[in-house]
Amino acid sequence: METKKYASFWQGAIILTLAGIIVKILSAFYRIPYQNIAGDVGFYIYQQVYPFYGVCLILGTYGFPVVISKLVASRIESGDTTKAKEIIYISFLALMCIGILLFCTFFFGAEIIAGYMGDSSLQILLQVIAFSFLLMPFLSVMRGYLQGIGDMKPTAVSQVAEQALRVAIIVGLSLYLVAQGSNGYIVGGGAMFGSVAGSILGIIILAYYLYQRKAGIYKASWSAISNKGMIIKLVVLQGILICISNVTLVLIQMVDSVTFYELLLQTGEASERSKVIKAVYDRGFPLIQLGTVVATSFVLPLIPMISAARTKGDYHAVKHYMQLAMKLTLVVSLAATGGLICIIEQTNIMLFTDNQGSFTLGVLVVSILFGSFGIVASAVLQGIGNTVLPAFFAVVGIVVKYVGNMLLMPELGDVGAAWATVLSLGCISIFNVMYLKHKMNTSLVGWKNASKVVFACLVMILFLKIYVYGVDTIAEHTSRSLISVEALSAVCIGGMLYLILIIRWGVFTIDEIGTVWKGKKLPFFLRSQRL
Repeated sequence: METKKYASFWQGAIILTLAGIIVKILSAFYRIPYQNIAGDVGFYIYQQVYPFYGVCLILGTYGFPVVISKLVASRIESGDTTKAKEIIYISFLALMCIGILLFCTFFFGAEIIAGYMGDSSLQILLQVIAFSFLLMPFLSVMRGYLQGIGDMKPTAVSQVAEQALRVAIIVGLSLYLVAQGSNGYIVGGGAMFGSVAGSILGIIILAYYLYQRKAGIYKASWSAISNKGMIIKLVVLQGILICISNVTLVLIQMVDSVTFYELLLQTGEASERSKVIKAVYDRGFPLIQLGTVVATSFVLPLIPMISAARTKGDYHAVKHYMQLAMKLTLVVSLAATGGLICIIEQTNIMLFTDNQGSFTLGVLVVSILFGSFGIVASAVLQGIGNTVLPAFFAVVGIVVKYVGNMLLMPELGDVGAAWATVLSLGCISIFNVMYLKHKMNTSLVGWKNASKVVFACLVMILFLKIYVYGVDTIAEHTSRSLISVEALSAVCIGGMLYLILIIRWGVFTIDEIGTVWKGKKLPFFLRSQRL
C-alpha cells in the first residue's frame, strides 16, 4: 500500500513538473512573435503591465493551491472528508476577499497606478488585468482540492490549456488589431484579454473534473466550521511565502515597470525613445526565462525525489539527489549563459529583427546562471520543509533590484538596470545556496567537478568566438535568415562540444546519469563514452 502511494505521489509530481515546464516555455516564446507583430513600443506597453498578471498567475498556480492541497491531504489522510471540504470553503471565501480587494485596486485605481508608472495610457490594460484577480480564487481552490486528493492531472491539463489559449489569443488578436491599424495600447489590451480568457478556460476544465467526481467543494456552513482563523492564516501567509519564492523574476520586471521608464525621462530621454529603450531592454527576459527553463528542466523532477526521501527519513538519498541537482544546475546554466553571451547579437537579430541593445542583453543573460541556482536552491529548501527563508531572500533581492535601479540608471541607463537585475538574482542565489549548504552541512558540487565544468565552458566559449568570427569573415550576412542559421548552428556545435567534454571528463557518474534517465535506456552517445 505504501509503495503504491509513493508511486502515485512520484507520478503526480512528475506530471506537475512537466506541465510547469511546458507553461514556462510557452510563456517565454509567445513574447517573441508578439514583439515582432506589435513592434518595440507595443512590446514596451505589454511588458509594463504583464508583471501584475504574472503575480496573479503564480498565486493561482503555485502559491495558494500548494498550501490548500497540503491541508486537504492531511484531513483526507485522517479520513475526515468533511473537514477537507470545510478547508476549501474557508479558503475560497478568504481568497475571494483578497481577489475582490485586488480587483478594486487595479480597476478603480488604474489611473493612479498608471500615473505612478509614468504612462497614463496604461490605464485600460490595468483594468483588463484586474478581472484576473476575480478568477484567481476559483483556480486556487479547485487546483488545491484536486491536488489534495492526489489527482494532479486536472491541474496539469488546466495549466497547459490555459496558457495555450492565452498564447493563441495574444498572437492571433495582435495580428488582427495591428492589421486594423489599432494603436499599441489597444493591441496591448487585446493581449491582456487573452490572459483573462485563458483563466476562464482553466476554471471550466477544473469544474469538469470536479463534476465528474460529484465533488461539491463549495458547500459548507460558516458557523459550523472551527479554527477558521487558523485556516485563513495558513492559506494566506504560506501561499504568499511560496508565491514570493516562485515569482522573483516577475517581481524584478515589476520593479522595472514602475521605475525604468520614469528614470529615463528624468535623465532627459524623450518619451518615445524611452519606450523603445525599455522594450529593447525587456527582450532580455524571454531569454532569461528560456535559459532558466532549459537549466532547471533536468533538475526540477529531482525535487519530489528529495521530498519523498526526506519523508522516508533517507537522508543519504536526500544528500545524493541534492548534490546531483546542484551539479546539473551548474552544468546547464553555465553553458546556457556562456553560449548565449557569445552569440547574443545573432540571437537578438534572429528573434527580435535587429541588434539594438545587444550589449545590455549580454549583461542580462548573466542572470540565467544566478536565476537557475536561485530557483533550484529555493525549490530544494522548500522540498525539505523550509519556506520562510527563501521568501525572505527573494524580498531582499527585490530591494537590491530597486536600489540598484535608482543608483545605477541615472549614470548607466538601461545597462545600469541590467546590472541591477544581475545583482538582485545574484544575491538571491548566493543566500539560498549558502543556507542550503549550511542546512545540509556538505559541499554542493565539489571544487574538482566545478573546475572541470568551468574549463569545459571556457573551451566552448573560445570555440564559439572563433566560429562566429570565421563565419562573419567568410560571409557578410545581410539577411535575418542567414544570421539565424549562424546562431542555431553555433548552438548545436558549441553544445555538442561542451557535452562531449563534460562526459569525457567524468563530471557525472554512470549512476547519476541513470538517475536522470530513470527507467529509460541511455542514448547511444552516452553509452559509447568511457564513463
